[in-house]
Amino acid sequence: MSNEVVIVTEAASLHVKEMMKHNEEEGAFLRVSVKGGGCSGLSYGMGFEHEVNEDDLQFEQHGIQVLVDKESAAILQGTKIDYKESMMGGGFTIENPNAIASCGCGSSFRTATAQGSPEEC
Repeated sequence: MSNEVVIVTEAASLHVKEMMKHNEEEGAFLRVSVKGGGCSGLSYGMGFEHEVNEDDLQFEQHGIQVLVDKESAAILQGTKIDYKESMMGGGFTIENPNAIASCGCGSSFRTATAQGSPEEC
């Protein structure tokens, strides 16, 4: 498994850097994770963190230090995180090639090997 589990595009990286500055989190790591929940069983998580855990994979994308725990890494391998602007505002988009089902909102999914814990929509 490549150390660079997820691809953070330049547009997403720029937005993350802006968020870090706005929230006074410069120098923090961007943690990308998967947790149980959502109508399809799994949900994505992204947030800032200052500690590297023993089971974390760490890599850099466009000047951002990214952390992914090994359990999430297996589910996220090859996932692309982008940031897109539209008439309705902007937002992060996540394209996971491992997802075989997702809900209408696009924030919940499952893979062939990870079902998660589905909840009501």
